[in-house]
Amino acid sequence: MAEHHFHGTDLAVPLSTTDHTLGAEHAPVVVVEYGDFQCPTCKQAAPTVRLLLERFANRVRIAFRHFPLEEAHPQALAAAEAAESAGEQGKFWEMHDLLFANQDRLGGHHLHGYAARLGLDMPQFTAELDDHVYLQRIREQQDGGRRSHVRGTPGFFVNGRILDVSFGLERLFEAVGAALRG
Repeated sequence: MAEHHFHGTDLAVPLSTTDHTLGAEHAPVVVVEYGDFQCPTCKQAAPTVRLLLERFANRVRIAFRHFPLEEAHPQALAAAEAAESAGEQGKFWEMHDLLFANQDRLGGHHLHGYAARLGLDMPQFTAELDDHVYLQRIREQQDGGRRSHVRGTPGFFVNGRILDVSFGLERLFEAVGAALRG
């Protein structure tokens, strides 16, 4: 049996300052999502995650980590790189939302179009994507996901415990509610 289960957590990599988060910084419940911008279920989950923030205002914090399933989703890695580059310019969540809203249009010229729409510094964005500046960060997040036993996307963790959402995303609301009740 894996040692980490004795610590009451499945999440191998704790939240850090490099994580992209929404919600109250000291919220009692932290939801970490490992996602893929080309994954249809992740797109379906995005509005649910926003609803969590509304329903549990100041009581939940959301983090998004990259877990591109490259064999199934050949454009997911470049989309993750685009989101990281946007994040460097303070627009991670805006790019996150654009990528999911336009999931069937994630080619290179599309990514540059979204960056321009967000008013990003285009020479910087282009250079960072060309040089794969964020590839190592994404690989580290993928590795952390694998060590946390994420097998598909979206992979959700509520206060460090992996949550099976295969039967529906309302499980997220139940799990956050249960965590708040302690």
